[in-house]
Amino acid sequence: MLFSTLAPILLAVTVLAQTPPNFSPSVTSTLQVKFGSKSVTPGLALTKAETAKIPTIGTSDEALNGTYIFFMIDLDVPGSLVGGAAGSRITNVHCLLTGFTSTSMATNSLYTLTTKDTSPKAYVGPAPPVENPPYAHKYVEILYPQPVGFKVPSTQMSAISRGIGFNLTAFVSEAKLGSPVRANWFTVTG
Repeated sequence: MLFSTLAPILLAVTVLAQTPPNFSPSVTSTLQVKFGSKSVTPGLALTKAETAKIPTIGTSDEALNGTYIFFMIDLDVPGSLVGGAAGSRITNVHCLLTGFTSTSMATNSLYTLTTKDTSPKAYVGPAPPVENPPYAHKYVEILYPQPVGFKVPSTQMSAISRGIGFNLTAFVSEAKLGSPVRANWFTVTG
């Protein structure tokens, strides 16, 4: 009886999540992500070639006010590539760009978010290694409000430059970013 009562609630939470299972923080509002003409839906399988160039990002339900920080993070880098235990997985930040603002008019139902910034970490397309058996790497795109006068904490500069092992929770805490507002994710298999 308890399961039948909770099942619809659990299903609703699963359906609303725009971040991968077990990813924290969980985000329920969709960040529209487009690689060329291909729109990302949560968990969509894409290829390295399709994701080689930075995506167009935006919203379809409203224009966002303010300025935003965009992250793209691979959640599934084999730990063994950097001396970790076989079978372990670590993160790699593929993009961390600041200064995103929204257009006030939708084009093709998309309020596009754009930036002129190319740092602190310019976009690097997914390039997961070939694994046996094949392993689909999860790439999460997440958008945070950018505080006025934002600067990357000096203690995080090497983590961003290194990329591998990037700890989003630590970065958000040190940078005092608050809660994310939009997210999405896709997979790429090496």
